[in-house]
Amino acid sequence: MTKPPQTVKRTKEDIYALIQDFQENESEIAQIQLVEQYTNLIGSIARKYSKGRNLHEDIVQVGMIGLLSSIRRFDPSTGNPFEAYLIPMVIGEIKRFLRDKTWDVHVPRRIKETWPKLNGAVDELTNRYQRSPKIFEIAEYLGISEEEVLETMELGKGYQTASVDQTIETGSDGSGVTALDVIGSEDKGFERVDQQLLVESALHVLDDREKQIIQWTFIDNKSQREVGEFLGISQMHVSRLQKKAIEKLRKVLASNPQQDDST
Repeated sequence: MTKPPQTVKRTKEDIYALIQDFQENESEIAQIQLVEQYTNLIGSIARKYSKGRNLHEDIVQVGMIGLLSSIRRFDPSTGNPFEAYLIPMVIGEIKRFLRDKTWDVHVPRRIKETWPKLNGAVDELTNRYQRSPKIFEIAEYLGISEEEVLETMELGKGYQTASVDQTIETGSDGSGVTALDVIGSEDKGFERVDQQLLVESALHVLDDREKQIIQWTFIDNKSQREVGEFLGISQMHVSRLQKKAIEKLRKVLASNPQQDDST
């Protein structure tokens, strides 16, 4: 396999010559050399905008599209450095990608455009006042109504939703704990009193620790954190064991012919 030419330090005139060669002759060699020349710059810009997201490779590709577009459109006769033209083009492509492609729910375009401005305003006003800004202060700063600020804040929550299957913590036994394992931890299930006897009749399928967890969380109304402290395990581990115990109980209750249809 032939290795690509190594990146070399090139003058502004060298860059101009490569761009002209590509524009006039569709030179593949010139294109390759220009891509190699600016790959690190594109990667640096992409890292700035991919921070906290799992989108780095996608953003790099968008940046590369901006690079190729810049090579085609740049006019060397202006005498300006190519980088001064390239960087705004790449940033613009990335911002459009983030605005249009990374929202997990559909929201109006005006919300997509206002959301980053709102975040910038909150940062600026927080630094200025040394406290969280009030809604009317954000509205005045952006020149929009308070209703628009509130609407943007609410719909902005849909920017990137988290999957319930996403691992949020590693349990004490080394296994992953997902959001699904802890959602509904305050569930009062089994309709309390009228279902309690049925539950107690099925407790024989649980081991001692599972029985303790069910007793403390559903009958004694203790929090998972409190139960974890009693047992010497993490809250996440308690949640996993609780979920496992409930599944055991459900299977037994589902096969119980005396069970009420509401269970």
